Amino acid sequence: MTEPNSEHAAVAPLLGAADIRRLAEEIGVRPTKTLGQNFVIDGNTIRRIVAAAAIDPAETVLEVGPGLGSLTLGLLDAAKTVVAVEIDPVLAGKLPHTVRTWRPESADDFHLVLSDAMKVTELPVQPTALVANLPYNVAVPVVLHLLQHFPSLQHGLVMVQDEVADRLAAGPGSKVYGVPSVKAAWYGRMRKAGVIGMNVFWPAPKIHSGLVSFTRSAPPATHATREQVFAVIDAAFAQRRKTLRAALATWAGSAAEAERFIVAAGVDPTARGEVLDINAFVRIAEARHPLDA
Repeated sequence: MTEPNSEHAAVAPLLGAADIRRLAEEIGVRPTKTLGQNFVIDGNTIRRIVAAAAIDPAETVLEVGPGLGSLTLGLLDAAKTVVAVEIDPVLAGKLPHTVRTWRPESADDFHLVLSDAMKVTELPVQPTALVANLPYNVAVPVVLHLLQHFPSLQHGLVMVQDEVADRLAAGPGSKVYGVPSVKAAWYGRMRKAGVIGMNVFWPAPKIHSGLVSFTRSAPPATHATREQVFAVIDAAFAQRRKTLRAALATWAGSAAEAERFIVAAGVDPTARGEVLDINAFVRIAEARHPLDA
């Protein structure tokens, strides 16, 4: 494949509403709520997503839930290679044909993996970027799973339910700051990159979607494992109205032990989890799991 240029990307045809409905009819597909299927039917929205993802022409992009291929075509215009993970065998069966029909010059640079994204730990090509329209009900666990298992992912842009986008990008002290916010911060910086209306999808969801961009950075320097740190995060937010001393009592073995670890970490035991950044959770985990233990 020749490297895509801006002129090609600007004029290359993308799937519209009529194309999406025709493709769905050809394979007898009706979007299901179970799989969180909402297909993008607006080419301008695809162009906006691809532009916001800031993909380098030499990159390999991982797409999750490509569906009928509307975003896939836009990604093939911008990247060297696209690896798509699709859980629905009927959709997966049609997608390579769609790519060959609409982007014949890119067919050899497209790889399809029929699998649940939550179970994928290997891919045919190591991706450097994640760009996806994620099903609302599994968006956060999918993002965290992929960041954990594919350290080659350096940046990306995901479209999720708008309130989930707010949670992923939230900082300490925000009302929507919680488990997704802190765990995402372990892997890098998340920021809200825009809002997408309802009418660009088929079927149209009842809520807006949000774009979240991320840039990977090294996890906090610590001898504690990711699992140990995440256990503190889960415990702190399981009962988010409780003070850390109370919320971490079960995790620590008692409220007194919890207070000992929290104080050792330089954190106020009467504070709540929603005011702590990722580094504070790391220090609490370190206090319970000292290096010389």
